[in-house]
Amino acid sequence: MATIEDVRSLGSSLERSYQVYVRGSLKFRVKQIVYVAFSLDETEMGFAFPKEERAALVAAQPHRFHLPRPSELRFNWVEADLAALDAAEAREFVVDAWRMVVPKKLSRAYDLAHPDGPG
Repeated sequence: MATIEDVRSLGSSLERSYQVYVRGSLKFRVKQIVYVAFSLDETEMGFAFPKEERAALVAAQPHRFHLPRPSELRFNWVEADLAALDAAEAREFVVDAWRMVVPKKLSRAYDLAHPDGPG
């Protein structure tokens, strides 16, 4: 079972990433782009995810993942039940979401510095 604490330090340590609280909810941003957000009760994590792949992810594992509310379907976004993820998996989703919003050179530099994936 993943918790917000499993990813907080990772999200804060990724280059150009910073954490903010918006209406009491923790979010991670690069510039003004939110790439990870937690529900107020910290039971769900929303994260950047390719639109073309999210329907398959949700269909394959509906007990773990769901689509965002209809007004947010235009964004590259999916949501997960944190209790259904393990810590390593949650960190991997955070890094993959971060990759979607940073220049490719930063993503490649991260891969060189972390050949075994997110800690």
